[in-house]
Amino acid sequence: MAEIITMPRLSDTMTEGVVAQWLKKVGDKISEGDILAEIETDKATMEFESFDEGTLLYIGLKDGESAPVDSLLAIIGEEGENIEAIIKDFNQSHKPAEGAKQEEKTPVEPVKENVEVAVTPQPTVEVQKTTTSNERIIASPLAKKIASEKGINLANVKGTGENGRVVKSDVENYVPTATTASPTVIQPIASGKESFEETSNSQMRKTIARRLAESKFTAPHYYLMLEIDMDNAIASRKAINELPDTKVSFNDMVVKASAMALRKHPKVNSQWFEDRTRINHHINIGVAVAVEDGLVVPVIPFTDQKSMTQIGAEVKDMAVRAKSKKLTPDEMDGSTFTVSNLGMFGINEFTSIINQPNSAILSVGAIVQKPVVKNGEIVVGNTMKVTLACDHRTVDGATGSLFLQTLKQFIENPVTMLA
Repeated sequence: MAEIITMPRLSDTMTEGVVAQWLKKVGDKISEGDILAEIETDKATMEFESFDEGTLLYIGLKDGESAPVDSLLAIIGEEGENIEAIIKDFNQSHKPAEGAKQEEKTPVEPVKENVEVAVTPQPTVEVQKTTTSNERIIASPLAKKIASEKGINLANVKGTGENGRVVKSDVENYVPTATTASPTVIQPIASGKESFEETSNSQMRKTIARRLAESKFTAPHYYLMLEIDMDNAIASRKAINELPDTKVSFNDMVVKASAMALRKHPKVNSQWFEDRTRINHHINIGVAVAVEDGLVVPVIPFTDQKSMTQIGAEVKDMAVRAKSKKLTPDEMDGSTFTVSNLGMFGINEFTSIINQPNSAILSVGAIVQKPVVKNGEIVVGNTMKVTLACDHRTVDGATGSLFLQTLKQFIENPVTMLA
């Protein structure tokens, strides 16, 4: 009996998904647990595994195509099974409302009995090499599209897919070498002629835009800035990192200090609802990580109960997986407070938009060496500016200020965070 596979809802905010690439093709034997495809959601690109066994009889979306949740994605059944009626019944039962515009798609022929697999739902694109030989390479449509946008010659990309097929990850991970890199030719623009280029917004980019706009225009933001003496923190970090198998960053210190300060000021660890305010007793800090499509916020659960070393290891692991789009939606949900650090980019101070439903986000700047006054004398010191963006519906000015004072005490005296 054929089983219909629909576009899964891989996150609570997902409304549609994009097939990044198929890892199986029509006619392949499928076992339970096999990875069928990589699906791009609004938060990450995730592997989609099969819960059924049989033969892949039908694929409804090509690489790079998108569709709403619960759309027809694929059909798995017995080899040679007639599935025309199944597809027809599904399409009729999921027909959009009258008057709705539908995007025309090339019909995909299902597998018929006693006929070799002839379905071409995800045709490979043959791209001719720019060499004097007649050799040709094979690439997925999505890989070709990304290569075109990035100006990459597919002839220089080594394919890791089936039969040497160039797939999306090959293009994204491609690093030109001195022997393969071709000079960039900038076409002259005629005088007075405008020029531009456009790229499609990814699901992640759309979600980031929507959520930040909602936060900025619904939560009344205000900002509190404080400068922190980092001399003790620098010395303490150096001593800590001299211990075997120990590595702590300044960001780890800030995250740990934030968690401990939230324990003392729970109103900052809150969420606003129209009819109530929720003060969370658990502390889950989200750490903003920049990725190619924008920004993701992996969450360190129960941050206050972890050491700086544990926090550092978790942040590093999730940052690496975030950049390769391997984070799961569960790892980006449930934050109660957020830390965003641009200090490594040389930014001295900045303000952030609150990551709702949090009530506050901490913006961390660079450590700067400057003249400071200590014991009545001007000396060279190291300082760092932090800015707390607060939702005035839940966090009053005095509450936010006291939180920052506590944060400052912890960072300026790191030994208090080792208990």
